[in-house]
Amino acid sequence: MGTKTLDETGAETGAEATNDEEKQDVTTDGATTDGVTGAEAEELAAEDADEVEVEAVDVPRQDGPSGVGQGAAAVVSAAFGLVSLTGSWVSTVAAARETLMGQLKTSSSASVATQIKEIYGDAWQATALWGGVFALAALIVGVVVLVRPAFGAPGKPQAPWIKSVAWAGVSLGVVGLLLAVLKYTDILLGLPPAS
Repeated sequence: MGTKTLDETGAETGAEATNDEEKQDVTTDGATTDGVTGAEAEELAAEDADEVEVEAVDVPRQDGPSGVGQGAAAVVSAAFGLVSLTGSWVSTVAAARETLMGQLKTSSSASVATQIKEIYGDAWQATALWGGVFALAALIVGVVVLVRPAFGAPGKPQAPWIKSVAWAGVSLGVVGLLLAVLKYTDILLGLPPAS
């Protein structure tokens, strides 16, 4: 018993080797070799797969502005510029009020030049004034939208469509402001001479 022959030692090592291979076959399903059975290894592999799926679904949130406010302001700028060119309800009401005030202030014995100025000229200037207000608003809002990225989150570029619409608002604002000044000063379509 105390001594073993070479054949016995080799046979014993071969049996142990066979048992070790069987253990490795059982534990190579994705689990560690720390004495985990086949069923436990399958459960661990399933848990690992679930964790991987959860990690793939999680999307980190982006901090900072999304650009929705800038886009809305750019559209408002373009709308103000368009209103400055086409007119608005406010300018129509202001022109009608000036016409009424001119009729009330002017007597029937007033000269034709005075009647034209009081009844039509002031209304024309009120329309030009409100067109200029909308044009100036379009210009200011458009410039603020274009300058905003310089004061915002660094490294986050402004969407190209926001820049385009803001530039449209600025352009319409400049044209509307120029036309308003020309109409108000009677350079463009001034009042007819009273003769």
